[in-house]
Parts: sequence; C-alpha cells; structure tokens
Amino acid sequence: MFVQIKPNKTAGAARAFLNALQKAAPCHIQTILTDNGSEFTDRLFNKQKHPSGEHEFDLRCAEFGIEHRLTKPRSPQTNGMVERFNGRISDELATHRFESGADLADTRERYVLLYNQHLPQLALQHRTPIQTMKEWQKQHPGLFKKHVSNRPDWTFSPHSPDSVSMM
Repeated sequence: MFVQIKPNKTAGAARAFLNALQKAAPCHIQTILTDNGSEFTDRLFNKQKHPSGEHEFDLRCAEFGIEHRLTKPRSPQTNGMVERFNGRISDELATHRFESGADLADTRERYVLLYNQHLPQLALQHRTPIQTMKEWQKQHPGLFKKHVSNRPDWTFSPHSPDSVSMM
C-alpha cells in the first residue's frame, strides 16, 4: 500500500503523488485506476463520455507510459480495496488523540507498515502485501525495478507534509 497525504485535492497534488509513486514503487507501473475526481480527470468537467487526455494527471501518466483508467461514475464498489483501506485507517485514527501532525504521521506510518507486512489479505490468498510482492518478483522479475524486502526503506520522512510510505 502506498500512502501520501497532500494538503489539497488538485491536479498538481495528484501529479506530485504520481511522481512519488513512480519513484517509490519497486515494480514498473503499467496501469493506474482512479476515481473521476477533478484532480485526476477532465471527463466530468467537460461533460464528455471520455477524458480528453489533456488533463495534467493524464499527461503525467503518458510521460511515464502508464495507462490511466477511470472507475465508472458513482460506483465506489469498483474501488473497493481502496475504500476498505480508507475505512480501516479512518477507524484506527479515530480511536487516538494526536498531540501533533508529526504524531499523526507517525501513527499512519506504523499502520501502513503493519498493513503491508503483518495483515494477511483475503484478496491475496491470506498473504500480506509484502509476501505477495516477493512472490510476484520471483515469478516475474522483469516487472520489477527494485528488490522487494521487509525493510521499510521505501519510507520517506514521516514528518514532512509530503511523506510517503510503501512497504
């Protein structure tokens, strides 16, 4: 799971997220699925059935050679895994009182580490995300650009506003 908190939901923030994801991901990203938010697409803004391809996020995806797919409008079940993760982390964060933004960032980072390395997922045949990534790397090494390990070395500073975690 890759997590990054941005101060707003703009195309620039989405583009910065994609830049950080591209840098942090151990594998080559071929396709990305997003919702229809204005930070990702101009499809609904232009009242078109298909995006123009000129949106800032689409252009960045094209630069990286990533296919950008959109969920069907008003279909949160399409993005079920993300919605479940958001619900789980929201529940976890709601049970704590945070003394500072850094305290919140540290807690979020620990949760992402726990999620990626210690919580087996039904969708992954009861394996953790890191176990699954390691197995994929053994089976398809050409899909990866970095070695997958248990070390949280893909974690950037938890105290920066653009902190990134990927395990």
